[in-house]
Amino acid sequence: MAKCEICQKDTFFGRKISITRSQISRRALTTQKPNVHSVKVIVDGTPKTMHVCTRCLRSGLVKRA
Repeated sequence: MAKCEICQKDTFFGRKISITRSQISRRALTTQKPNVHSVKVIVDGTPKTMHVCTRCLRSGLVKRA
């Protein structure tokens, strides 16, 4: 999975806890992946394809070609 080339956002690992009858019955590892798109952006006046997360696109950190 690609990571954002602007903010370096990458895969996040965590734990999912299953609760049954007010007891913790099991734990499982989960992975959450960032919403990364491959878009054409303008870098130093030339168009270039980069992997950018949607948060960076929305906040205007990159300019689309």
